[in-house]
Amino acid sequence: MRKNILIVGAGGVAHVAAHKCAQNNDLLGDICLASRTQKKCDLIIESVKRKKHIKMNNQKLYSRQIDALDIPATIKLIKETNSEIVLNLAQSYVNMSLLEACIQTGAAYIDTAIHEEPNKVCEDPPWYANYEWKRKDRCKENKITAILGAGFDPGVVNAYCALAVKHHFDKIDTIDIMDVNVGNHGKYFATNFDPEINFREFKKVWAWIDRKWVCEKVHSIKRIYDFPVVGKQPIYLNGHDELHSLSKNIDANSIRFWMGFSDHYINVFSVLTNLGLTSEKPVKTAEGIEVVPLKVLKAILPDPLSLAPKYSGKTCIGNLIHGEKDGKDKDIFIYNICNHAACYKELESQAICYTAGVPPVAVAMLIAQGTWDVKTMANVEELDPDPFIKLLDTLGLETKISEVPATFESVHLLS
Repeated sequence: MRKNILIVGAGGVAHVAAHKCAQNNDLLGDICLASRTQKKCDLIIESVKRKKHIKMNNQKLYSRQIDALDIPATIKLIKETNSEIVLNLAQSYVNMSLLEACIQTGAAYIDTAIHEEPNKVCEDPPWYANYEWKRKDRCKENKITAILGAGFDPGVVNAYCALAVKHHFDKIDTIDIMDVNVGNHGKYFATNFDPEINFREFKKVWAWIDRKWVCEKVHSIKRIYDFPVVGKQPIYLNGHDELHSLSKNIDANSIRFWMGFSDHYINVFSVLTNLGLTSEKPVKTAEGIEVVPLKVLKAILPDPLSLAPKYSGKTCIGNLIHGEKDGKDKDIFIYNICNHAACYKELESQAICYTAGVPPVAVAMLIAQGTWDVKTMANVEELDPDPFIKLLDTLGLETKISEVPATFESVHLLS
């Protein structure tokens, strides 16, 4: 059994995770929130207390200031807080530093995205091989549990792939991971996650097609899919983290990621990109001040968590899978529906942060119990999906499965 959790980061996803950890602190023990800006951590703690989500009052909920790129300082913080599980919900630039601190202290490590270097975007795939997987041997040698990509996508959708392999298919042809948000936040334009990280994804589209990597232009391939509950929505072929491990760990001919965008979103994004405002490369102003356009854009766009009070609508995220079972064609859609207003009522959050913040807490609970304390590095699809999906059902993210008729044309139109 492992006790005490250190949450690194203080954004919208960390906000959700802190609430869920507090609701389960009888298992997880003391909770420390740490960020470069300690005040943001304190605001999360105030929200947790305001909603009366601390299950066991004899367990601590407190904050610390930390620069997660500073490995010695992070090691010191892990030791001082007696944290046996580190939940990395900060920007993905700090992944390797936090992972190293965990390797040196013996703490379990959980993250929700692949490591990135600030000056590099959309590197050659598979991205995990460029960073995290290089330390897999060290994790195994030191018996360090490191669970990678444990949000929703990546994360839950990876578990959906493992679930399909374990229970539903003998052979898999195509996996189409689809993520749509059908909601209204009342702002002219906003991103669902950190704008900087969001827009860095939109440089190249890497997809796993016919068992090889294919690069397409951003927002160049569009389809319409009729989703449960939210209906017909436009989706665009996109690159995404989960493809970079699923291509290695799941035996499928093609694995693709699709994200829903409105025409308004595409138009605004196109203007911003054409003006150079989504660039990660520094420029100098007339006054000689060096700025990164993407960071300026992040500063002026709404904080994703600030959208929560007025957000209405729902998200639908799931895997459309085509393959064979018992010699017959089979198609299923494994998915979750999440309601913005319900998330705000429960946690003062919105559905995008909720779907990303609940799964890593479920992973932490499985590690604390010993179920997923695997003493090595693993991506979610390498682990037994059943306890994870069962636990998510109790934490507010219910999984549904619909069997799509084999003649359903949209499956094949996505090719």
